[in-house]
Amino acid sequence: MLTFIGLGLYDERSISIAGRDALQAADYVAAEFYTSYLVDATVSDLETAHDIDIDVRDREGVEQHPEDILRKAQSEDVAFLTAGDTMISTTHTDLRLRAIDRGIDTRVIHGVTAQTAASGLTGLQNYRFGKSVTLPFPYAHGAEGVPTSVTDSIAANRERGLHTVVYLDIKADRDEYLRASDAAEMLATDLEDMLAIAVARAGSPDPTVRADRLSALAEKDFGDPLHLLVLPGELHHLEEEALAALADAPADMLNAVDSR
Repeated sequence: MLTFIGLGLYDERSISIAGRDALQAADYVAAEFYTSYLVDATVSDLETAHDIDIDVRDREGVEQHPEDILRKAQSEDVAFLTAGDTMISTTHTDLRLRAIDRGIDTRVIHGVTAQTAASGLTGLQNYRFGKSVTLPFPYAHGAEGVPTSVTDSIAANRERGLHTVVYLDIKADRDEYLRASDAAEMLATDLEDMLAIAVARAGSPDPTVRADRLSALAEKDFGDPLHLLVLPGELHHLEEEALAALADAPADMLNAVDSR
């Protein structure tokens, strides 16, 4: 059996009870933290809390050389851990399909995702979100400005009145995380100075949620990572009330979105 377990967003206690039980019953535990990581838990914290040993894999060890994981899963119970929800990344879907091709039983135990947390924290309705995008560090995509794939997806969502979650680049091996203020500055340069919402440390006891113009968010400090941005589309009146109450959205910006 190969069991994929989402750890949730914050610390060693964010895992579901079902996930915890499967984790403690596993004969071997692997994990990756290059797609995301827990805000307030180290690998050592996880090992101590759940009385396990974790084999942390880098990208190559998951995507190109997962053979030892699959071999173990043919005769043992193997758990594969990720922060957030385990099947958000295509990397993990590929590993699951490889296991199925070998006749290995698989199952998925889900965790909370950054997108659902962002919807809950901002008050924006989950079914009104369109395609999400990832904003890379400027040096990571080898060109100036924001990639057209990002701006085109945002524009397409806005044409349909849909909200956009903008995930911010992570370079975990370098302990480098794109911050909401830097992302807002990048987007304000390539887009109109629209309303946006910065969300920091979703899933923690003290998340930060702040709505304002992109240029205004670019001047703010949102504290420790992880951060993301939400660019709203058309707003339902209840969403407007939520952004005002939960994210201190300026009234003139809500009117501007509503009258677009």
